[in-house]
Amino acid sequence: MTETAPLTGAPRDTPPGQRDRREPATPPRPRTGALLTGLLRTARPKQWVKNVLVVAAPAAAGRLFAPGTLTRLALLFALFTACAAAVYLVNDARDADADRAHPTKRHRPVAAGQVPVSLAYTAGGTLAVLAPAAAAWLTTPAVAALLLAYVGIQLAYCLSLKHVLVVDLVVVTTGFLMRAAVGGLALGIPLSRWFLITTGFGALFMVAAKRYSEAVQPSAQGGATRALLTEYTPGYLRFVWQLAAGVAVLGYCLWALEEGGVPDTSVLPWRQLSVVAFVLAVLRYAVFADRGTAGEPEEVVLGDRALALIGLAWLIMYALAVADW
Repeated sequence: MTETAPLTGAPRDTPPGQRDRREPATPPRPRTGALLTGLLRTARPKQWVKNVLVVAAPAAAGRLFAPGTLTRLALLFALFTACAAAVYLVNDARDADADRAHPTKRHRPVAAGQVPVSLAYTAGGTLAVLAPAAAAWLTTPAVAALLLAYVGIQLAYCLSLKHVLVVDLVVVTTGFLMRAAVGGLALGIPLSRWFLITTGFGALFMVAAKRYSEAVQPSAQGGATRALLTEYTPGYLRFVWQLAAGVAVLGYCLWALEEGGVPDTSVLPWRQLSVVAFVLAVLRYAVFADRGTAGEPEEVVLGDRALALIGLAWLIMYALAVADW
């Protein structure tokens, strides 16, 4: 009786060395839509709200609604967003290996393999060059220089400065301060010393509060840990955010009382009254800092109804003071 070959598997006459040979499986290439989505996620759209600070100086000077101002500020917002996206792309490409071992950062597109490391570097480098170049062409040389300095400082932070005690806090704070100052540079508005002090130390307050929260409650930050946090003590970080909060309040009070008196056309001393709302906002934010739950500043502000209402009240009084109503 003749034996027949089985219907499946290798034929009986196939050489033994070739029976189990298979073509190596190649990973599927990410689709264009998935790549674009991954690049957008890596650019951190939730962080773009920080770039609204570009309106701070024009708003403080009462020139927010002057002809052409909103168009210029929209351009500044876009340019700063491109610069920040460049930094995020390079940062995630550089930290891809470390992020893969992190409980939450491993889901980032670059760490997860959705965006190739080389593409993240290329996109980040392209934005880092084009955004300041576009600023030089469309705005003023001062704005282009500030954006170039921002990109350089933040990239240096990604490469090494984030591992240097205190300097890491200063660099992140400087990013907020640059956002607040760029609007004044673009429109030729002199920047008040009290404006710079309040903005700078207010940013340091939030940055130090976030670091303190990561130090005392790493599990509340989704397992977020920073190598440098082992060098800081919670007591030191608490001291930093408390000191920064005090200096920010002092700077704001000096601004509010600088001119003194009530303008003839003003119904109430809104400038001085806004100090109350500002102090309440700082005290409310300090509640989250003290609990160790002060994460991203925009999430804290938008996630707490009381803080959002206090912020709205401050904004109204501040606007009335600027408008001299």
